[in-house]
Amino acid sequence: MTMMTKEEARLFRERWKVVNEFTDAEQRRKSASEKVRELESLYQFGREMGWTRRSGDEEKVWARWNRLREIAGV
Repeated sequence: MTMMTKEEARLFRERWKVVNEFTDAEQRRKSASEKVRELESLYQFGREMGWTRRSGDEEKVWARWNRLREIAGV
């Protein structure tokens, strides 16, 4: 196995820093409704995978999310 040099490691970190800055900026440009839609997609994915167990507190949280979705028009 070939080891990475310090210079290669530095360049690797720099490249990922650029990628992270781009994705962070991309997220900041999204509207609240886009972010809520993405979260809803993740929720639906979880349901499709059978990950639906909720406690009483979670029901309260989801009621709040549903209200936020109503307000955002999503």
